[in-house]
Amino acid sequence: MRILLPFLAAAALGACTVETANTPASQPAPSAVKKSEPPKVSSRTAVANFQAVVRQVEPVAERECRARAPDLNCDFKIVVDERTNQPPNAFQTLDRSGRPILGFTIALIADARNRDEIAFVMGHEAAHHIEKHLSKQQQTAMGGAILGGIIAASVGLDVNAGQQLGGTVGARAYSKNNELEADALGTVIAKRAGYDPVRGAAFFTRIPDPGDRFLGTHPPNASRIDTVRRVNSQL
Repeated sequence: MRILLPFLAAAALGACTVETANTPASQPAPSAVKKSEPPKVSSRTAVANFQAVVRQVEPVAERECRARAPDLNCDFKIVVDERTNQPPNAFQTLDRSGRPILGFTIALIADARNRDEIAFVMGHEAAHHIEKHLSKQQQTAMGGAILGGIIAASVGLDVNAGQQLGGTVGARAYSKNNELEADALGTVIAKRAGYDPVRGAAFFTRIPDPGDRFLGTHPPNASRIDTVRRVNSQL
């Protein structure tokens, strides 16, 4: 299923960026790439891999959604952003009717080295919806904006600036935990769909490590891989 996504900007709060780095400092030496990374697949294979994963993972994600969050719309729609100038990325959002959307850029599909990686990313994005992370993030952003405005007014600062800062802090307050929760449930979904989530989580070894930055949106890559391994060992 392919569709252009003009609403990417509107999905900002629900985005789960998995961009690869373009700066030389963040990339391993060419010799290391050849030794440690599997080769990229052909365009035809990448498309076939994605289609196969959609067929296997979507029904499992829907089943997990109905079992864990029966109050949600669990009819996932898988879409592809066909713009060739977009970086590797995946996201979860809702359409106007409330239907959950799992979006992938062409670059991410092409960058995946195997079906396990695609399955894990797809399970991860589905997990964001099942865990209601989008609505929780919006609520914390709103609460932070209100609190920021009150604090700014009380000390004589610009209220709008206080609201913007408070909204940013609120939106990011639980983002790292949300990502780890999505990694955990994404592991379950990928495994139950017949894929190897540990192999799929190798995707993290090829993207920049955010470390443990204050108010960062994503946890360290090592923490994410450890979460996948731990959950997988219990399945």
